[in-house]
Amino acid sequence: MLKRWGTALITIAAAIVLWACATTATSLDAQWVNPDYAGKRAIRNVMVMSAVRGSTNRRHFEDRMVAALTAAGVKAVQSYTLIPEDGPISEERLRRAVAQAGVTHAMVTRIINVSTQVNVSPGMVMGPAWGPGWGWSGGWGPGWGGFAGYYNTMWATTTTPPQITTTQNVHADTRVFDAQNAAVLWSAATTTATGYNSIPQLIDQFVQLIVGTMTKDGVI
Repeated sequence: MLKRWGTALITIAAAIVLWACATTATSLDAQWVNPDYAGKRAIRNVMVMSAVRGSTNRRHFEDRMVAALTAAGVKAVQSYTLIPEDGPISEERLRRAVAQAGVTHAMVTRIINVSTQVNVSPGMVMGPAWGPGWGWSGGWGPGWGGFAGYYNTMWATTTTPPQITTTQNVHADTRVFDAQNAAVLWSAATTTATGYNSIPQLIDQFVQLIVGTMTKDGVI
């Protein structure tokens, strides 16, 4: 009975840890709002740009961000429809793309760093509880009764070895620029823990966090 309870508790604890990691993959580290635009909902027409390696991830990110912004009442367009190639572009090319899109603002998300976090979960030993029966008669006292009791309780002990997992943390920076003078209206620094969810799930969580924060800050 004790062994079954120990196994159940360990399983529940592991499920809680995995659920927490899955639902909090992206965290907001810092944010900033230009005081001249806070609460004015000035961003109504924006081009979404993702400076990440991998065409597929870039397009999926921009599609999801555009969909979320549109749902929030903001007109948005993906940059890959105007700048299909990946990699650095000239200022002149960027100006032409922004003008062609006819937007008033541009949102740029880029990865600034990737770090590795080692997580160590200590082992656990669960055995019979301290209580009645551990006295001098019939318990763990002197004599063969105590000897046998001490030995036999080992078989009611559940042992879980330590677990070591590695998580990659992707640190990103998102900024919204004024298309006329390139002034920054809003910015946010985020950390996304990978390894628990798929790339589409991580992107969706990131997008919802960014759009939700911008809405709360009153810039959209």
